[in-house]
Parts: sequence; C-alpha cells; structure tokens
Amino acid sequence: MGLFAPVHLLLLAGITAAAIGLSILSRRKIASTRAIRLLLGYGLAINELIWWTFRYSHEGFRFPSNLPLQLCDIAVWCTVAACIALQPLIVEFSYFTGLAGAGMAVLTPDLWSPWPSYPAIYFFLAHGGIVIAVVVLVFGRIARLRRGAVWRVFGLLLLYVAFLAAFNAVFGTNYMYLCRKPKNASLLTVLGPWPIYLFAGAAVTLALFWLLWLPAPREGSQAGRDATGCF
Repeated sequence: MGLFAPVHLLLLAGITAAAIGLSILSRRKIASTRAIRLLLGYGLAINELIWWTFRYSHEGFRFPSNLPLQLCDIAVWCTVAACIALQPLIVEFSYFTGLAGAGMAVLTPDLWSPWPSYPAIYFFLAHGGIVIAVVVLVFGRIARLRRGAVWRVFGLLLLYVAFLAAFNAVFGTNYMYLCRKPKNASLLTVLGPWPIYLFAGAAVTLALFWLLWLPAPREGSQAGRDATGCF
C-alpha cells in the first residue's frame, strides 16, 4: 500500500468519519457516553491482546527486540485506561501523544507487512483506534483538559524518551527511532540527520501539542463546563 494511495486514503477517511460521528453522538447525548467510551476502551484492549498473542506465537518472545515499548504501544494502553477510568492525567497523555503519535503513524504508516495482511490491518485498527478514542473523549466532551496539560504531558514524554534512550544504548535497539530513522517516508525524513532530527522532532512535537491544545474543550471553558455532565 503506497503512501496516500486509494486504500490509504479510504482508511484515513474511515478513521476521520468514525471520530467525528462518535463525537457528535456523544456531545449531543444521542448515545450513552459511558457505552461509547467503554466500547472504545475494551475494543482497543482486546485488539492489542490479540495482536501480541499473534506476534509472540509467530515470532516468539525475543528480548529486547520485540517488546511493546514504542510510544504507540504505551499510548494504546493509556487510551484504554483513559476510556475506562477517565483519570485526568491519563486522558491528557493519551490525547496529546495519541493524536501527535498515532495520528502521524496513520498519515505516514511504517508497515513491515503488505496490505491486507493481518499485521497491516492491526496497524490501522490500533493507531486509528487511538485517534478515534481520544477525539471522542475530548471533542465528544466526555473528558476535559486541565491548565498546564501541554507541559505536563511533554515532560512525561521526555522522561519516557530518556528511559528508551538508555534502553536502546544498553541493548542496541531502536525504539521510537531514537538511533536511526524508519525506512519508509515519515516526518523524520525531512528533519535532518541523526542526532539533529531528535531535537527537531522534540520541537515539532511540542508545537503539535500546542496546536492540539488550541481547539480542545478544557477546564474553565464553556465546553469544559458542559463536559462535566458527561462523566
């Protein structure tokens, strides 16, 4: 599947339509917000468990190369927790890392198995599911962002990056592409060589977080006050 080929565009359109449609259902209380968020949360969890069962049954458990340590692996379980528990910090982390990370992943997919193989289908179910879930949580006014959310989440992300950098250095892995870029085209392609693209990527990430902050209903806004009725 080529970048922005018809199949890719169709998948992007489906993810967008699902996110908008479920957000409208939630915001207008046409459907139960609790049912929507639990369906998304448990659906993501089941999809993830099936995937790792499939992967380990085919590849075996190979430490340290096939651990669920990529940012989107963390984001998917944070999104599951956000949908189920609605804990503010987890919602914030899921929103920013989910849209910036999983959103970028579906726009520029780094597929290692051709479409329509199961690994490729899983990729869009997981990453697209994260995008749909966090959009529904925030723009469906089920949850709200608090003041300072951007800096809190960016700080947590830097701590996780520092952990992965140490892990990569010790075990020779390349989680979060901290040591080299992905083979397929991505945003990192235009951010310069290593290690320049790491600092440029951090700046782009922070900028994306601020852009995502601007339209989001948040604590203290009218949208944020409306959201309290959806908990």
